[in-house]
Amino acid sequence: MKKHLLTAVLIAFAGAFASAQKYAFVDTDYILNNIPSYKAAQTKLDELSKTWQKEVEDLRAEVEKLYKDYQAEKVLLTDEMKQRKEQTIMEKEKQVRDLQKTYFGNEGKLFEKRQELIKPIQDEIYKAIKDMAEKGGFAVIFDTAAGMNMLYTDPKYDKSDEILEIMGYKN
Repeated sequence: MKKHLLTAVLIAFAGAFASAQKYAFVDTDYILNNIPSYKAAQTKLDELSKTWQKEVEDLRAEVEKLYKDYQAEKVLLTDEMKQRKEQTIMEKEKQVRDLQKTYFGNEGKLFEKRQELIKPIQDEIYKAIKDMAEKGGFAVIFDTAAGMNMLYTDPKYDKSDEILEIMGYKN
């Protein structure tokens, strides 16, 4: 009896291993850091960022100087002059915020430049990963640089529709 049970278990394991899917992982940070065009693009982005940051900081220093000057001479100014100086300071502060948003906002120039320089390299990496996965028969490829995110999954293993069906929903 024990012999038959052991044989059944071995056959089950052999079947499971025979149909087991292949998985792999890559480290996209490592890959990117070994691509010269990525390093060049990153250097260019860093230079642009420093230039734009200096421009923002210079404008911010200008606002601070206006404010300090205003504080120093405030007691000598008429109400109308105070209002004009305060208005000037507020407009300069708005210029700083707008400039910062223009360069570093969600859709700012730095974002656009990053899309222009880095995205084609990332697309090339993801295409290579997909090609390798399809040729190598991998079901899933994980990215260890991004906390084990899945970079590639073979759609034939997507069981989402089956789960919906089990739950009583139709696709």
